[in-house]
Amino acid sequence: MRLVCFPHAGGAASAFLPLSRALGGHLDVLAVQYPGRQDRRREEPYHSIAAHADALSEVMEPLTEGPYALFGHSMGAVLAHETARRLVTAGRPEPRRVFLSGRGAPSPLPGAHDRLGSDTEILAAVGALGGTGRAVLDDPELLAMVMPALRADYGALGTYHWGGGSPLSCPLTVLVGDADPVVGVAEAAAWRGHTTGGFDLRVLSGGHFYLDDRTDDVRDIITTSLLVAGSPA
Repeated sequence: MRLVCFPHAGGAASAFLPLSRALGGHLDVLAVQYPGRQDRRREEPYHSIAAHADALSEVMEPLTEGPYALFGHSMGAVLAHETARRLVTAGRPEPRRVFLSGRGAPSPLPGAHDRLGSDTEILAAVGALGGTGRAVLDDPELLAMVMPALRADYGALGTYHWGGGSPLSCPLTVLVGDADPVVGVAEAAAWRGHTTGGFDLRVLSGGHFYLDDRTDDVRDIITTSLLVAGSPA
């Protein structure tokens, strides 16, 4: 079974390298490389969630010919959910399961933590979240390289809102750190309303980037959900 992973705002496909290694031998792990970073850094990043999800769903269509699942962290959770909805609308098979990490359920208004109007606010938000991106903030050359993507990603999140629509019918697994400064457990639990299928909420110790320290636990949650608990490849 394929597991397609969607990175956080400002993040790149390499963010999922540890998880990919942990899942080796269990799943075929693919990670989305958004434009505007790493090997796609010369490409213009998307400035809206809708445009980004439209492009992702088009690229994803051939991958739906076999069993697949989606995993999105933070902004990636929004994109994984919106991409799944577009695939269903296009008549493609639903994912076996969607894993939504480090993000509260979508709401009619953009979240307060997404409405950042300046580079200073963006950098303060990224610094407060911690994670592997912390080292980038201390390197002026690296920072200059990632700022266009960060501006675009936070700009997209700052204008995103939930416009309604039918829930998915595939099961959702929602993961959140118990010390996440921007996503509370209640906000994460609200994803329950976005599926008519099964729902599983997992609260792990750690902050917004709990995944950096709990990779093995996340691996076990994924493999149990997909390969053991009634979701055979």
